[in-house]
Amino acid sequence: MAKAGPRTESGTSRARSADVRDALIAAAIETLAQAGFAGASAREIAARASCSQGLVFYHFGSVNDLLLAALDEVSTRRMDAYRRLVAEATSVTGLADAARSIFIEDLNSGYVRVLVEMITGAQSVPGLGERVAERLAPWRDLAESAVRNALRGSPAARLLPAPEAAHAIVAGFFGLEMLAMLDGDSSAALAVFGRARSLARLLDVLAGVKVPRSRRNDR
Repeated sequence: MAKAGPRTESGTSRARSADVRDALIAAAIETLAQAGFAGASAREIAARASCSQGLVFYHFGSVNDLLLAALDEVSTRRMDAYRRLVAEATSVTGLADAARSIFIEDLNSGYVRVLVEMITGAQSVPGLGERVAERLAPWRDLAESAVRNALRGSPAARLLPAPEAAHAIVAGFFGLEMLAMLDGDSSAALAVFGRARSLARLLDVLAGVKVPRSRRNDR
């Protein structure tokens, strides 16, 4: 078998270019989480990525486009985790447990800060708010699918239209995460999830659904 030839220059350049993009996105995520939107300048991000700030504009065109790419990366990572948890939620109680687990993981990972900074920072940049809002649409779609799945066969399905319930869940969820991040205390939010689980359990019992065990080991 003939040995593979050396990597072509174009292939090497593409690989280096991809590495630089990845480094800049990682640096942008870190900057948003630690320095906030106001501190996310091309110079700061480039310094964290150990490269020239000119590469920010070369690869992304603008700092805001880089920050949106960072938000996309965070969203992709979290969406993968959310889908796994939600796929296991075959009851309303299971959905409440999944939401609690997601809440804890989001706070521990620091990803909530990235979203909060992009939402608040976008208010001062014309057109950026709409682009950030577009990236929240998949969360509503996932929530709607989860609600439909959890309420399938339940009398509550008539009282809780999936699109409206999904919108309320996403809005309430992000609100709880933001408050917990801002005041550094998640106890109030966890108490809300506890109440939500009690209500979810009641709905499941009324529907004759087997209730999963409580996930009290999530801390």
